[in-house]
Amino acid sequence: MIKYDRLWETMKKRGVSQYKLINEHNVSSGQLDRLRKNEHVSTFTLDKLCRILSCRLEDIAEIELDKEKTEGK
Repeated sequence: MIKYDRLWETMKKRGVSQYKLINEHNVSSGQLDRLRKNEHVSTFTLDKLCRILSCRLEDIAEIELDKEKTEGK
């Protein structure tokens, strides 16, 4: 599962609010809602966020491997 908890931390560090993303950078509220729920978002959106925040992908997302699936390999 990909988690976006780091996004909110990076936004706070960079002083970028959700309001600013929506109104100044045209990020939809639906995209932000999907990010909050750790749901599917496009690589286009992730690239856009990295460019807005001047950060790397790992600054906004992390993968959490399912232990049951990885232990059997």
